[in-house]
Amino acid sequence: MDNKGRIKIDQELTSNYGIKSNVNIPLEERETGIFLPLPTRLLKLYIEPTNKCNLGCRTCIRNIWKEPMGMMSESVFQHVLDGLVKFSHTPTVFFGGFGEPLYHPKIAEMVSRVKALGSQVELITNGTLLTDELSRNLIKAGLDILWVSIDGASPDSFSDIRLGATLPKILENVANFSNILKNDMVINQCGAIPNAKTELGIAFVAMKRNISDLPAVIKLAQKFGAYHFLVTNVLPYTKEMCDEILYKNTLHEPPYPEPKPRVSIPLMDVTESTSNSLNWLMNYGSSVKIADMNLTNARNRCPFIENGVEAIGWDGGFSPCLSLMHDHSSYYKGRERYSRRWVVGNIKDQSLKDLWNNPEHIAFRERVRKFDFAPCVYCGGCELADTNESDCHGYEFPTCGGCLWAQGVIQCP
Repeated sequence: MDNKGRIKIDQELTSNYGIKSNVNIPLEERETGIFLPLPTRLLKLYIEPTNKCNLGCRTCIRNIWKEPMGMMSESVFQHVLDGLVKFSHTPTVFFGGFGEPLYHPKIAEMVSRVKALGSQVELITNGTLLTDELSRNLIKAGLDILWVSIDGASPDSFSDIRLGATLPKILENVANFSNILKNDMVINQCGAIPNAKTELGIAFVAMKRNISDLPAVIKLAQKFGAYHFLVTNVLPYTKEMCDEILYKNTLHEPPYPEPKPRVSIPLMDVTESTSNSLNWLMNYGSSVKIADMNLTNARNRCPFIENGVEAIGWDGGFSPCLSLMHDHSSYYKGRERYSRRWVVGNIKDQSLKDLWNNPEHIAFRERVRKFDFAPCVYCGGCELADTNESDCHGYEFPTCGGCLWAQGVIQCP
């Protein structure tokens, strides 16, 4: 801080976050201290190679979709590549969306071309199409993290969710991928490289019917050298799945209008004798810290906007988050909620940088950071909560008060 009380920021930080000199950035007081909400830059870009899939999973958005299906064309993908190189710090690229990325016939080539720009590259798959040849091609392309969705630890529990897939085949494919990483010489542009650097991640969609399988899934994955694990809740796209959610009591209004009690507890064993008290604290509306780690600080914070994340659909539509990438309906508290797609523009018509800097897009990001939307997740008592068109606070489309990502309930790798 200089002698006039102005904060001086390291030059590397100003470059990384695009901060200009002599700008006013308001400080934000949170329970854990004073935060400096820096302007975000594009840090991560989801690319949806296709919204087609070879499975018919019980949890899938495809069960209620009327969206056109398609594959990302060479022309659209080239526009994405042309846009990525315009950024001084190339964003991480994640191949995923609402389809199976390995269903795209050129997926390994797409990974290679993005990796050649200097990006970290990740990809998520259901694992069914992870053949020996494709495994080698993805590793050779320089893929940094391969995420595999595994929602059950036994053949019966897995096939009950992942309709059309079998767990033994998935595990065989993952084991083969892991063995290639450990044992084979992988050839890439630089020649032969022993022990390729690709890492494995496991994504698990938690629901009543499979939550007891989670420890076994993690143990299975560790055998294959998986290092990254992500657990998310199920988002019911059909009424049938409403009974499967594990967050009926998690999202509710505090029992009284005063500030919620702040409770700090130490590390302790979660046992039969402690679990009831811990569950009560988490569901009561308290602000809970365990060993000074805040467990209830994820609410009203968009993981996409706050972390500089955007998404491009297979058709080139540029959206601020995965939830706005496609029209869809989902259920919460037994009520159907319709979310209309919002695209800032299309990568075929505008550059990636222009889409990121679009004034309407900037205004939307600022609105989401403030998150003064109506609390539709907690209330849900009027028809306005049934869509993302408008809310009772006066905000117009797209509104985010009913978004479960912003409440820390749904998350993506």
